[in-house]
Amino acid sequence: MKNNYHIIIAGGFGSRFWPRSRKIYPKQLLKIFGNESMIRLTVNRLKSISNTSNILIVASEKLCTLMKLELPEIPNENFIIEPSGKNTAPAIGLAAIHVYNRDVNAVMCVHPADHLITETKKFCEIVENGINFVINSSALITMGIKPTYPSTGYGYIQIDTKHATDNGINKVKTFAEKPPVESAKRFIKSGDFLWNSGIFIWKAETILLEMKTFMPELHESLDVIYDSLKVGKYDIALKREWEIIKSESIDYGIMEKSKNVFSIEADFTWNDMGTWKSVYDVLSKDENGMVLQGNVISNQSQNSIIYSQNKLTAVIDINNLVVVNTDDATLIMPLNKAEKVKDIVKQLKESGMVDFL
Repeated sequence: MKNNYHIIIAGGFGSRFWPRSRKIYPKQLLKIFGNESMIRLTVNRLKSISNTSNILIVASEKLCTLMKLELPEIPNENFIIEPSGKNTAPAIGLAAIHVYNRDVNAVMCVHPADHLITETKKFCEIVENGINFVINSSALITMGIKPTYPSTGYGYIQIDTKHATDNGINKVKTFAEKPPVESAKRFIKSGDFLWNSGIFIWKAETILLEMKTFMPELHESLDVIYDSLKVGKYDIALKREWEIIKSESIDYGIMEKSKNVFSIEADFTWNDMGTWKSVYDVLSKDENGMVLQGNVISNQSQNSIIYSQNKLTAVIDINNLVVVNTDDATLIMPLNKAEKVKDIVKQLKESGMVDFL
């Protein structure tokens, strides 16, 4: 446990959770399940496998300030500020140099801030299995979730089932982006595709070397930032280098290019909480399939999720809808179109209505 670090990537505000999720109070801080926020649930899960001194969080300065209040047990120095959102590869690279600076032999596990995983014991066992695998290898592990339906909202990993290992860790053959439904059905039928969870395990040194090979410009900037840690000029170097770093995902930048990628199959219940549909899927429903949160009255309605922040929201004879009513905005859409909320957020940005973001 001493040289195992757990990195929570907590950037972004969760646009598909608009209008509840806002830049000033993003999805990570929302209390969707009971009285604990998504970031609190994530940290509590990791505390079952790690000391709080080895849990690091990457986010914007404003969000780090809010999360310090939410997570007083996490040391201040464990909040890594990214000057602006540059997608997952730069965020992970920035965390990697901090971890490597602490321990050149460190293993780092990367976790999104907003996944719902209720089977903590199973989760810890699988993570420990992955850690043991990478300790003496240069492998990059991505955690794969066994699909339960042909999702078009998740990326997929194709694994080499012909050379399966006893420990449930298999070589990755290819990655597939979010597919159309017919492709997703073929993936599941084949039996050798897993959902890409966005949870990763590798040594800090390994991911930095992979970045040197496949993302040399990023690695060069990270090298400068790393050197600044030794001479007390970190803030200056970070600000300067971050401006020239390009936005890129870790999947496209590294995982789809490296020949040393493995997947560990996870059989615990998992949901990435990416949309209102994913919230509906996991929350308890009444006898009509309704999820009612807040000040809501429902009459002769079915299979919908209704959230009302303060004002009364009444629905009559609706089916398969999402209704989200906050103090300054209301969202109404079909439940199966939950991915399209990001299009509304884009429209708000383009029209200058940033007060609603």
